[in-house]
Amino acid sequence: MSPDEFLQHCDTLESQALAAFAAAEAVCDQKQLEAARIEFLGARSGRIKQLQKALGEVPAAAKPAAGKRFNQLKQKLEETFDKAAQTIAQRSRQQVEAQRQRAFDPTVPGTALRLGRLHPITQTIEELKDIMGRLGFAVAEGPEVEDEWHNFEALNIPPEHPARDPLENFYLAAAANCAPWQSASSGKQAQSAANSPPRLLRSQTSTVQIRVMEQMRPPVRVISCGRVYRPDTPDDTHFPMFHQIEGLMVDRDVTMGHLKSTLRLLARMAFAPDVEIRFRPSFFPFTEPSVEVDMSWQGGWIEMGGAGMVDPNVLRAVGYDPEQYSGFAFGLGIERICARRHGVTDIRQFFRNDVRFLHQF
Repeated sequence: MSPDEFLQHCDTLESQALAAFAAAEAVCDQKQLEAARIEFLGARSGRIKQLQKALGEVPAAAKPAAGKRFNQLKQKLEETFDKAAQTIAQRSRQQVEAQRQRAFDPTVPGTALRLGRLHPITQTIEELKDIMGRLGFAVAEGPEVEDEWHNFEALNIPPEHPARDPLENFYLAAAANCAPWQSASSGKQAQSAANSPPRLLRSQTSTVQIRVMEQMRPPVRVISCGRVYRPDTPDDTHFPMFHQIEGLMVDRDVTMGHLKSTLRLLARMAFAPDVEIRFRPSFFPFTEPSVEVDMSWQGGWIEMGGAGMVDPNVLRAVGYDPEQYSGFAFGLGIERICARRHGVTDIRQFFRNDVRFLHQF
């Protein structure tokens, strides 16, 4: 091939390739641009590849000039293609954004977020705190892991009482008493565990009574709401972990009349104005006399918890003089209150975390 023919082929290829790239860029067609690239710049059968082979037929004396022209042509085509590809990509993004802007209607209400809500037990606890707050009772808190003094001894529960049976409580095993495969990692740890008093998950919120009375003098008027633990078999009305509201009032000349009036007000404010309260004689080591508290509402009586006058031995354990002070205490099951209010027949529903059930409250 003569040098003039080669240069003429270069000019023709240049004009056709630039025209093809410009046509694809004009209509913003990525597929058309890719087809033009394959036709002119394809690595296997592209026309620039064929022209490169023809360069070998040019006489040696003219090859330097022909090679220079070929390189300039190839570089120009590649740069023109890259520019066209960038332009098409930018225009495509602009078109997508323009379509999105046209599709957006600021007058259409937004998508509502799915918000959570308080658990029904938590709702009930907050309402009970509010009710008792209006009756003059402050809120007190206490630990869920207790020692035997606060959970039993200060509450007048002697060592031989069935309530202290290890099978009736969740005791936390001391390292020194563990099985061999659970032993402490060092002698110091074992010795420390052996010297520490037994600890357990509290079996009633009455432990908060003791902690409050240890820290303040009468008059005392507090409530405590929280989890308690007993190894009960789960059924419609029992669960190994449940919640209690504990009430305590200690002052001069406190009577059973104050106790019944307080519980009646609590029940009527929590349920309905026609709720009635009934006391049945019972026995609790930490109250004397002791009663079971029943509530009548919607055509039936249901046991809500226990109550009574604070036993003099409990007052003495915290340094109160039972000749000067008296008081009442009550403990009610929050699950039973919540279930009664909402018509729930199985308290296990509260702990199954079924969103379909919880969403109702």
